Amino acid sequence: MRLDLVAIQEEGATQYKLRRRHERWASRCTGGNCATNRDRKLALRKYFVIFLHCNIILSKEPILHTISSIDDAKALEGQEAGVSEWVTIDQERIDKFAEATGDFQWIHVDQERAAAELPNGTTIAHGYLTLALIPVLTGGFIEVKNLERAINFGCNKVRFYTMVPVGSRVRCRGKVLQARRRGGALHLLSEVRIEVEGEKKPACVAETLAMYFFEEEVQPAVSTG
Repeated sequence: MRLDLVAIQEEGATQYKLRRRHERWASRCTGGNCATNRDRKLALRKYFVIFLHCNIILSKEPILHTISSIDDAKALEGQEAGVSEWVTIDQERIDKFAEATGDFQWIHVDQERAAAELPNGTTIAHGYLTLALIPVLTGGFIEVKNLERAINFGCNKVRFYTMVPVGSRVRCRGKVLQARRRGGALHLLSEVRIEVEGEKKPACVAETLAMYFFEEEVQPAVSTG
C-alpha cells in the first residue's frame, strides 16, 4: 500500500488507515477478486463492518471549545459556541414526551384528528419538548475540564416562535452571553436557538443559565520536619 504522507498529516494516521481499508474492501466486493458467491458475501460483510467503523470515527465531531477556568469562559463571551447536527422529531419521540409529562393534548398525539383539523395536517411537537432538547444538542459545544458537577440553574426567557411538525428536523445554535463567578461556581448565560429545517423563524429561543463547579486543586502537604 502506497502511503500518502500529505493525507496522513491532514487526516491523522488512524483515519487514514481506516479509509484505505475501506477503499480496499470496497474494490474487493465490486471487483473480480471473489471466486464464489460465498466469498463475495463474506467480503461484503467485512466491508460493511469496516464501512461502519470508518464512518463512526471519521464523522465524529470534535468538542468546539474547551475551558478549565472562569477566565477561559469569559473569553467566549459574545461568541457562537456551536451548531449541532440535525435531529428528526418523530411521533415516537413526541409520544414518549407525552407519557413522561402527562401532556396528551390531541395536537401532539392524535394523528387522525391532526390530519383533519390542523393547518399542516400533522401532529406537532410540544414546545417544552424542543426546550428539553437543549442539553443534549449543546453537549458537544463546550467541554469543561476539572469539572466536579454541573447544574441547570434555569432560564431568563423562553419564546416559541414556530411549530415543529412531526417528521421535522431541528438543530441547536448556541451563543455565550455572559460568564461570571458566583457562589464559587461559573455561571454561564447563553442564548440558544432551536432551528427547524426549512423555516425562517426558530422554533424556540431561550436564555439559559448553567452553573459549573470546578474541582479544587489539592495542595501537597508541606513537611515541617
